[in-house]
Amino acid sequence: MHADEDPPIKSTAMSLDVVETVHELGGATLPEIADRFQKPKSTVHDHLKTLTDAGYLVKEGRTFRVGIKFLNLGGHARSRKKLFQVAESELRQLATDTGEHANLMTEEDGRGIFLYKLKGTQSVQLDTYEGMIVDLHTTAMGKAILAEYPEERRDAILAKHGLDPVTENTVTDRDELEAQFEGIRERGYAIDDEERVDGVRCIAAPITTNEGVVGAVSVSGPKSRMNGERFEETIPSEVLSTANIIEVNLQYS
Repeated sequence: MHADEDPPIKSTAMSLDVVETVHELGGATLPEIADRFQKPKSTVHDHLKTLTDAGYLVKEGRTFRVGIKFLNLGGHARSRKKLFQVAESELRQLATDTGEHANLMTEEDGRGIFLYKLKGTQSVQLDTYEGMIVDLHTTAMGKAILAEYPEERRDAILAKHGLDPVTENTVTDRDELEAQFEGIRERGYAIDDEERVDGVRCIAAPITTNEGVVGAVSVSGPKSRMNGERFEETIPSEVLSTANIIEVNLQYS
């Protein structure tokens, strides 16, 4: 640490870790959180009370949950992101045209963040939500982004976050992934064949500007509808067209 740098504030880091743990567990009690951190209940209680008083956590009975205040913060951050501003209307059209889920992702700290998700008239219920963070190698959008990155950056991301599987179809072999990246660059889009959710397929295209790739757009739906010509030609064409329109609008907005 440089002499002019302030030391990290451990109590702040602990509070943030508590929030992440409550989120990860989908809600947790004081004993559960104290056990997770191997800390005295009194110490954890102080963090929980501070976070609850500030509105970042809410208490339902004995269970603490993430507060809706984070939605306000996340919504504000998203609204300031140019990619979301430009892509919003195009995602709505894509969901309408396909009847399936239309999704928008960007990368931050080597992981994928769902910026926007819209349901078409035929779309099934999925576990994804706006703000959800996933490993890039597990999704078509993530693979589309990785394929466009320089090899050095791609290596650093995959080394940091690993290649853990989510389903039995998740690609966890690095050589196979690199072969897929080459195919993505050649045809312009990526495929997720039940690699994050069983029974769900996805087609995604990267969104690039003069500075490089800034995100990806996709259509996801049940395997029963995402097959044949629709999966091989129709959906890829619509996704590629949407990505292109977003790219043009980003350039001139």
